[in-house]
Formats: sequence, C-alpha cells, structure tokens
Amino acid sequence: MPISPDEFLRKHGFDTDEEERDHSLRHNAMEHARHLRRPHAGTPHDWEEWERFKQEHPDEVEDDDADRKP
Repeated sequence: MPISPDEFLRKHGFDTDEEERDHSLRHNAMEHARHLRRPHAGTPHDWEEWERFKQEHPDEVEDDDADRKP
C-alpha cells in the first residue's frame, strides 16, 4: 500500500515542526502596513498623503532617509 508524502517524510526524518512562512495576500498586506516606507512611485496625491502621514506619525514610519546617500 502506498504511503502519503507526509508519512514518507516523517518515516525518513525529514519532518520538521517549523511552520512555513505565510505567503498569503493578507499576511503580505499586514507586513507592509507594519513597516511603512516611502512609496517608490505614485500620483502626486499619494506623495502628499505620504508626507502628511510622515508628519503626523513619525514614530510609525521606517527611516529610509538614512539609507540614501547624498
């Protein structure tokens, strides 16, 4: 009787208890929201909104100005 791939991996010691990284759209959106950075492109409205948010919530924005070289 054939065994399932999961059973085969467990039998030969390849079974790991580590959870796989979540690649769902929801997870990616939450990660993006937690690590706010300046936009790479967008409309003038997007940039105005970004500048306003940066002034209102400076502690919630990752400092990307330090990454840029003069």
